[in-house]
Amino acid sequence: MLHELKPAPGSKHKKTRVGRGIGSGLGKTAGRGTKGQKARSGGGVRPGFEGGQNPLYLRVPKRGFNNRFARKLVAINVSALNRFEPGTEVTPEVLKKAGVVKSIKDGIKILGKGNLEKPLTVKVHAFSKAAIAKIEAAGGKAEVI
Repeated sequence: MLHELKPAPGSKHKKTRVGRGIGSGLGKTAGRGTKGQKARSGGGVRPGFEGGQNPLYLRVPKRGFNNRFARKLVAINVSALNRFEPGTEVTPEVLKKAGVVKSIKDGIKILGKGNLEKPLTVKVHAFSKAAIAKIEAAGGKAEVI
């Protein structure tokens, strides 16, 4: 019964109460040792501090440039669109539902590798020139959203 449930014997322990007298074994300095930065109230150092030595995150070399504003586009080849029926309107949501892409991120770009045998209306965020040519050669339309 739900109201009769109890934790396994020995699995629950009382919290150690420090600084509660000499008899407790953790009285006086309460396990903090004697003096020093870590013994004081509010004492201690920030994460990554190495006692004034130049910390690791400043010692390692930094290289390159990372554009924080770059759009992360998911690339798909034209050949991946052959799974859809002729005349289908292919949108990012349709591609995700069909399992062509895992996530849409900042947009989807169609690249020109492979061939397209069916006329499709493709509405995505970007196309390569080769992809537009192959979609239109198959009788479809490429629209940027």
